[in-house]
Amino acid sequence: MMETTVHVQLANKEQRYDRQLRLWGDHGQCTLELAHVCIIHASATGTELLKNLVLPGVGAFTIVDDKTVTGADVGNNFFLTSDSIGKNRAQAALELIKELNGDVSGSYIDKSVEELLEREPDFFHHFSVVVATQLPERPLLRLAEELWNCQIPLLICRTYGILGYLRLVVPEHAVVESHPDNTLDDLRLDKPFPRLAALLSEGASRLRLADHQEHSHIPWLIIIAEFLRRWRVQHSGKLPSSYKEKDAFRKLIKEGMWKDGTSAHRTEENFEEAIRHAALAVMPTQVPPEVEKLFSDDCCENANANSTNFWICLHALKGFVENEGNGILPVRGSLPDMIAESASYLALQAVYRDKAMEDIAAVRKRVADFLLQMGRPADAISEQEIRLFCKNAAFLRLVRCRSLAVEYDPKTVSRDFLGNEESVSEDLGLYLMLRSVDRFFLQHGRFPGEHVENIEPDVLLLHAEASSLLQEWDLPTSPPQNMLVEFCRCAVSELHPVAAFVGGAGAQEVIKLLTKQFVPIDNTVLYNAVTQSAVTVRL
Repeated sequence: MMETTVHVQLANKEQRYDRQLRLWGDHGQCTLELAHVCIIHASATGTELLKNLVLPGVGAFTIVDDKTVTGADVGNNFFLTSDSIGKNRAQAALELIKELNGDVSGSYIDKSVEELLEREPDFFHHFSVVVATQLPERPLLRLAEELWNCQIPLLICRTYGILGYLRLVVPEHAVVESHPDNTLDDLRLDKPFPRLAALLSEGASRLRLADHQEHSHIPWLIIIAEFLRRWRVQHSGKLPSSYKEKDAFRKLIKEGMWKDGTSAHRTEENFEEAIRHAALAVMPTQVPPEVEKLFSDDCCENANANSTNFWICLHALKGFVENEGNGILPVRGSLPDMIAESASYLALQAVYRDKAMEDIAAVRKRVADFLLQMGRPADAISEQEIRLFCKNAAFLRLVRCRSLAVEYDPKTVSRDFLGNEESVSEDLGLYLMLRSVDRFFLQHGRFPGEHVENIEPDVLLLHAEASSLLQEWDLPTSPPQNMLVEFCRCAVSELHPVAAFVGGAGAQEVIKLLTKQFVPIDNTVLYNAVTQSAVTVRL
């Protein structure tokens, strides 16, 4: 009876999370369900982001917020009602958010970030990711430093009138499953391993039989391999590389299509498939530049007992490439579908699969030997993790962010982003305003335009703060007047459409960080709600 109940629960979970399971798989969902996320402030931006974490089933969340609900909160936050006014904002929002998914555990802390950092600095050390929404500069910098030292990712999400802002702050984030678009199949036709070479030779012999021999059952992979052999004989062993050469190679395959008793060409689907796949199938097999760069990283070359699993696996992978792999990565082991008789296709599939398993075993041995050498258990890194690493070896990615302290220091500010123009670009202007309103807050205890009837004095005060920043950045220009007026006019308001966009985008980034799948932003996104445009910049 209990076993039946478990099966029903698993079936219900698969049905509920069907779409996302297709994106990040069972292991990604499991990682998500084990995570504990901290959300600072149950603002409109914070609750929109939290909604998009609770629905896919994040394990647990904690809201940190000492503010009480006001009428303005009720006006722009779907998770607050008029009955919430006067209550703690986190407590009030929690009641409705938890209704979205009964599998998710939620709690709140009625304290400010400043108080927690002062009295319980290790409070934030136990979270998988911390998300700071609508947090002023001073506590934000303190929080960022605390999390940076603990290697805990911080995602800053902010909505300020027309501006949406996302900033990822993490020393290092390694991605094994980056899920790139338009990946090439790992066929190795230019560098076939022994068993593949033997199978291709056998298939080519069948292909070269008399013209009247039916060969429509031969997989297109073998067809391309045979005509690639002929091409290389005629071109000093070189692969077709230019567009002109690849077009000539396709014509060579087309000319080899089986002819019947008449002079007319007979269309054969496997030859048509070979022609369609020809250009990509003959791409040279090599280690991608991004992975080569990782191999030369100090963390790879000097991997040690304290290294993360990523760097230990990468160190072993580099050793494999330099030795067993003969200069190339482990075989991925997958094979695209193709028109062919089952026996021929399954034989090809088995060759690639077996070679992939052989390569995984070689990398696994290198990982185990290294772990033992470092005084750690040989199985400290699971076989499943090594298998996943080898399968995605060509798509490994690494994101390293600059700390917020470095970004805010005029001596180390990003010159690539600031440039040296005599006028402020739109993107720089948005960033300038964001930094300027924070400085305004530090000076006056409120944001420009807030709680005032006439914004003109605040426009002048904000102009002074922005001009001071531009001077620190050594930019010979003036702040844009239209942005000064707009940021004073919006008076730190959270427009719900902007909050919904930032919250949705922020939740995606959190899920990337938790599942270690897909590549997160590097490292800042600025969103202009007026022009409906977003730009990624590295600060």
